Amino acid sequence: MATERVRLEDGAELNVVRGGPPDAEVTVVLAHGYALDHRSWHRVVAELPADVGVVAYDHRGHGDSSPATGETATIERLGDDLGELVERLVPSGRVVLVGHAMGGMAVMAMAERRPRLYRQRVAGVLFVSTAATDLAETSLAWPRALGKLVRELERAFGPLVRAVRERIEPAKTAGLRWWLFGDQPRPQDVELTAEMVWRHWPETVALFRPAIDRYDREAALTVAGERPVAAIVGDEDRLVPESNARALARAVGGECAVVPDAGHMLPLERPAEVAERIVGLLSPSPA
Repeated sequence: MATERVRLEDGAELNVVRGGPPDAEVTVVLAHGYALDHRSWHRVVAELPADVGVVAYDHRGHGDSSPATGETATIERLGDDLGELVERLVPSGRVVLVGHAMGGMAVMAMAERRPRLYRQRVAGVLFVSTAATDLAETSLAWPRALGKLVRELERAFGPLVRAVRERIEPAKTAGLRWWLFGDQPRPQDVELTAEMVWRHWPETVALFRPAIDRYDREAALTVAGERPVAAIVGDEDRLVPESNARALARAVGGECAVVPDAGHMLPLERPAEVAERIVGLLSPSPA
């Protein structure tokens, strides 16, 4: 995978990693979740066919992309960013869009705001751990809970001297593990997720919270459903209940796969199952 920076119309730059043949007939574009970055997809990328193009990127305000502001920290802006990215990096061929959680909302926004691009270029969409409405993530249950956890730990341990920090960090990571994973995650996946989340705490978490709360997902799904859509969710996801993921799939005429013993971080927990669903969307062509 090669890394590059893509400058958008408003001057912001997105950090992008690309792989696969540059002239691939189909390119998979991976949009990560809230307070994460492109590294959350690394296991899925390893499972994809060698003849498929791959683009993974950091949303603005995340990872190594340009910071977001109060004006640009919106789902609508993330959808526009995704549309620009497709136009600039994948000017030809078919595209399969894959969105994890907030990344799925960015895909919805792109479909709604750039319907011509969506209809002309998108072969299919996979929503990973995403729901249309009434999910814990959109009400920001997990950042609220994590914020409470951090405050309680830091109040309990007192001044943040070096030795105290060494005791707090494992406890914070344990809290993340419970919220975001199933029963038996790989330790390295938990560590990577903790690194990503705490890198974005508290600035990015606070900045994007209002946008996630107010985004109208149901309206955006009207256009998204014009292409083949699939959904996948873990049966132990504490943020996106299975019933909400199924409701999203029904709203767009798609199917929802439920992965046993898995939580919210499916791209790390069950990369083979996620990749299988992506491969299932590689064949259809836009009408």
